[in-house]
Amino acid sequence: MHLRIIDLDGSVTSQPLFRQKIATGEAQCLSMPDLGPALRLWGTRQAMVAFAERLAQAPSPPGCGVNITFLGSGDFHHLCPLLLTALLEPVTLLHFDNHPDWTRFAPRTHCGAWVNRALELPLVARVVTLGPCSRDLLYPYFKGANLAALRQGRLHLFPWRPPPRRGGSLPAWRCVADDWEPFLDTLLASLPTEAVWVSIDKDVLRPEDAITNWDQGRMPLSALLVALRRIRAARRLLGVDICGEFAPIRHPNLLKRLESWLDQPSLPMAPDLTRNAVTNAAILAVFE
Repeated sequence: MHLRIIDLDGSVTSQPLFRQKIATGEAQCLSMPDLGPALRLWGTRQAMVAFAERLAQAPSPPGCGVNITFLGSGDFHHLCPLLLTALLEPVTLLHFDNHPDWTRFAPRTHCGAWVNRALELPLVARVVTLGPCSRDLLYPYFKGANLAALRQGRLHLFPWRPPPRRGGSLPAWRCVADDWEPFLDTLLASLPTEAVWVSIDKDVLRPEDAITNWDQGRMPLSALLVALRRIRAARRLLGVDICGEFAPIRHPNLLKRLESWLDQPSLPMAPDLTRNAVTNAAILAVFE
């Protein structure tokens, strides 16, 4: 396993564990803070091209190990499909998130729409989204959800628990909190490919386990770790990307500032991020 940090907002490199690993050569750091503002929430075409070029020019780590890539805030989750373009064989994308990230109303390179871009890649056989329980799952047909991909079987979605709601009907989601380990056994046996890619947004976790820029889910860290161990044991892992750090919001772009004000919860500018460091160390321990 090769630890790679793409530094866009300083949220990963500020953590002592990662600073130490960079200093000792145990982690590769690709410094791109100049691209961070243009990529955060959604990427301009110019910024996305620049990111892809810098990624391609980065020196390859020795050996043929799997990259574990930390991206910073969940506002950068839409960079995942650019990581997937390096794949050479069919893969199933296992996506842990409190949000489905499947809307067709947002710009193409938006952190709430990136699953649609992943589904366009020829080597992505299926995307399986695990753990959401946000209000995005309420009336998804009114929110630009990619329900066609669900009907076609290319996208599967399993909430942790039902999303909060106030009256009205709710789609018949299969929620998995109460039978998580048997569900994982069935899921992993049913995947269409031997190889998998894991994409984690830590907002899938309870607030006790992570502080992020988005509303938190309800999955305990212990459940996420169980899933990661089962995945490693049952399937061949081709890559991992992890986002969901907390990074102060300083958007120079007025539209991004407005979206952040409307969509993201209000948090202290300097929350206690110790729980993020503990969670990151636990996730790394599974892969190392």
